[in-house]
Amino acid sequence: MNKWMRRTSIALAALAVASVAAVVVGKQVGERKLQRFVRVAVAPLAARTSAGYLEQGRYLFATRGCADCHGANGAGKEVMRSGAMLVVSPGIAPGPNSAVAAYRTEDWVRTLRHGVKPDGHPIMIMPSQDYSRLSDDDVDAIVSYVRLLPPVAGRNRVIELPVAVKVLYAMGVVRDAAEMIDHTLAPAAPVKVEVSEAHGAYVARTCVGCHGPTFSGGKILGAPPEWPAPANLTPGAGSAMLRYRTPELFMAMLRSGKRPDGSAISSVMPFGSLGQMNDTDLRALHSYLLTLPARTAGGR
Repeated sequence: MNKWMRRTSIALAALAVASVAAVVVGKQVGERKLQRFVRVAVAPLAARTSAGYLEQGRYLFATRGCADCHGANGAGKEVMRSGAMLVVSPGIAPGPNSAVAAYRTEDWVRTLRHGVKPDGHPIMIMPSQDYSRLSDDDVDAIVSYVRLLPPVAGRNRVIELPVAVKVLYAMGVVRDAAEMIDHTLAPAAPVKVEVSEAHGAYVARTCVGCHGPTFSGGKILGAPPEWPAPANLTPGAGSAMLRYRTPELFMAMLRSGKRPDGSAISSVMPFGSLGQMNDTDLRALHSYLLTLPARTAGGR
């Protein structure tokens, strides 16, 4: 028995050492991965400042998640705090400590469309995959609007991730936006703003980061453990869309944060931005989601 216990103890000790070594190596690999160079071809923006153009930029900034993460004034804000995880977005408005003070227009394109910093390294946390298919006009409108925000002192970027998330990142289980984006695609062509499946598909890009490229939802790997799994937006098993057969029910949910039965949906859902979308965008989005191929919930 003593011999068996001794062998077991040695095996467990060896396993513990191996586990610690794997974590250390994984953490180092993850940190090196963040320092890789991602080469992308970008072109400068027109940087138009007409009133109508800036209003479109304001609308997109408010409804596509920019304000949810960086604050309505662009000063940056705390985005996540859970256990060892802390994420604070940087200030992007003009003013002291702005993270984009030295950005050229092509740097904005590189960041928004490709998830890549001006120095060529990938950006962590920012869901650039949601913005990678924005048209040139819409990217230009957002950037032009942000550049003319009232000056404000910006917050410093903070990204503190649990070791487990860093190891998953090193293994390729958790991916940054630059890994998910096809950098060879040309900018998306403008789509007529109307209640149509085509415009709905364009608006739905806002949902990709959370609900996945197939819109079937599922747990977001690397997210805080208390976050619920995003819902299945396809008509497959476990679909949340069965509750929203009409655009009116769908719009009411996005503007109230409540299901038709009155129960509250997790505040992780960015109702602050989605609820500000106009009727045309929301009706088009609803129309498009109803055309998706059925998938079982959780497939992302």
